[in-house]
Amino acid sequence: MEKSNWPIWEIFIRSKAGLAHKHVGSLHAADAQMAIENARDVYTRRMEGVSIWVVPSEQITASSPGDKEALFDPSNDKVYRHPTFYEIPPEVGHM
Repeated sequence: MEKSNWPIWEIFIRSKAGLAHKHVGSLHAADAQMAIENARDVYTRRMEGVSIWVVPSEQITASSPGDKEALFDPSNDKVYRHPTFYEIPPEVGHM
């Protein structure tokens, strides 16, 4: 495979144990192992990572900003999802 045909990989780094992985960027690589090695060299130069995820860009499915109302507005109709719907008994105390 020629370098110009390498797929794009999305890179996610976990900076510390217990934290979530965060998207830090993307890069071209021939395969997943090369993507991990390149991501280590590019995105964790200061020893800030403990875990790297690489995902082929073509495997990511995202919503469109134009679909915002259809995806997120229906939850506004369900008041039971809002914390103000529930009353906390006095014996529970502060949460």
